[in-house]
Amino acid sequence: MKAPSKRSGILAGGNWIVDQVKIIDTYPAPEQLANIKSQHQGTGGSPYNVLVNLAKLGAGFPLAGAGLVGKDSLGEQILADCIRHRIDVRWLKAAPNMPTSYTDVMTVAATGKRTFFHLRGANSHWDGKDLDFAKSKARIFQLGYLLLLDRLDGPDRLLGTRAAKLLSDAQAAGLKTCVDVVSEASDRFKAVVTPALKFCDYCIVNEYEAGLTTGFRIRKEGVLDTVSLRHAAGAILQCGVKELVVIHFPEGCFARTRDGKDHWQPSLKVPDKAIAGTAGAGDAFAAGVLLGLHEGWELQRCLLTGVCAAAACLSDPTCTGGMKTLAQVEALKKKYGVRPPLDPNDD
Repeated sequence: MKAPSKRSGILAGGNWIVDQVKIIDTYPAPEQLANIKSQHQGTGGSPYNVLVNLAKLGAGFPLAGAGLVGKDSLGEQILADCIRHRIDVRWLKAAPNMPTSYTDVMTVAATGKRTFFHLRGANSHWDGKDLDFAKSKARIFQLGYLLLLDRLDGPDRLLGTRAAKLLSDAQAAGLKTCVDVVSEASDRFKAVVTPALKFCDYCIVNEYEAGLTTGFRIRKEGVLDTVSLRHAAGAILQCGVKELVVIHFPEGCFARTRDGKDHWQPSLKVPDKAIAGTAGAGDAFAAGVLLGLHEGWELQRCLLTGVCAAAACLSDPTCTGGMKTLAQVEALKKKYGVRPPLDPNDD
């Protein structure tokens, strides 16, 4: 893939969240006790995670955030963290009388399984109307998470949703667009996600989200169904995605381009003892892929960087604490090795 000319940088908008991660010994039944073994505070939300990961990877292009935080201590922490990572905050506003969004993440130590208690807060009020794409020189606009942005998930008379309108405005200004979705257990995917796909150049989602968006059952009895996976990627492209669909999952990822070319990339063989938590692995993967897309790398290298970034994320309980420089992340391939091919037709 060749990088577009002149424009440079990634502008990411959507959910800005502070994750309060608690490592617990067991997930309790109602009215029973669990012990918190350790606790960690970290980044949360698509733009926050993606941009901080890109900064840590050493992205050599401008990074900018857009959205709403509260005018409170957590909001101040987010803004200060962005400035520390050289993320432009001109479109990341602090709103009075709204709490900054946060999530209590309960992670069972033995399994890494997580349960989320989320306060939507200021994110639910962001509609993107303060974004002036004509004043942005960014190459890519990343929006996430659909289904967790109340105003943007709402209806638009002409384009279906306000998120679709925002993405359309970004494309009209010359930016490439990309979306991510939250893994919500609901029937809202068709109404909320599908309209936005028509105004996306790239779509990066996990297999659960791809399945609910398209109706295909991609994982059956815990096993990845590669035929359904292909069908789901094709269906997302048919919804209007212009260039690329990437579906990621613990075993690796699959990508299909607009011209019908398929790409598989297994994940790294990270041992259980090296996994401190799985929070943020999807956003870390997206950051690695977006880094490559921005720089015009071959797609296979983009996908490999994505799974290496996801592997780095696993080393820390928070969403971005495990990220390292690009060279360190790429070195994990040699350290851990790569899983066997995912596609039976690959050798």
